Amino acid sequence: MSNRYRSRRLQGVENVVLANGSMHVGTSKSHEQRLMAVPHFVADAIAERAVRLKPHDLLFPAPTGGYRRAPNSSAGKKSWWLTALKTAELPRMGVHGLRHTSASLMVSAGANVKAVQKHLGHKSAAMTLDVYADLFDDDLDGVADALEIAAMAVRGGQLR
Repeated sequence: MSNRYRSRRLQGVENVVLANGSMHVGTSKSHEQRLMAVPHFVADAIAERAVRLKPHDLLFPAPTGGYRRAPNSSAGKKSWWLTALKTAELPRMGVHGLRHTSASLMVSAGANVKAVQKHLGHKSAAMTLDVYADLFDDDLDGVADALEIAAMAVRGGQLR
C-alpha cells in the first residue's frame, strides 16, 4: 500500500516557548497530546520532506538549526512567516489567525463540531462553539433547507 493512504495525522506532542531569550521544550498547555488530521497534499509534502530526516530532526528548522523563533512583524520582508503567507497567497495575519482559518475551513467543509473540537484540542464542543460560533451561522441555512426537503417529501414533492 502506498504512503498516500496511510494515516494522515500529525501528533502534537511538545510545545516550544521562548522565555528569557531561550527556547524551552515542554508539553502543550493542556499537557495532552493530540492528533490532527491533514489533507493528502499536506501529508504528501511532509512525507517527501521527512524521508531525508532522522527521527528527532525538526521538519522546519531555523536556517542556523534549532527551533524557529516566533514571527517578528517588524522584520518586514525578512520574516519567515510573512514570506510563507505570501508564498501561500494568504492575507497577512498572525500565527493564531492561521488556527482560525483552519477552523473556518473545517466548518465550511461540513465538519461536525466534535471533529473541530478534537482537531483544535478544546476540552469540550461547548468551548469550540463559544470561540467559533460565528463560523456555524451558515449551518442555520442548512437546517432550513433540510426541513424544506423533508416537508416536500411528506407533501409528495409539492411546494406550497
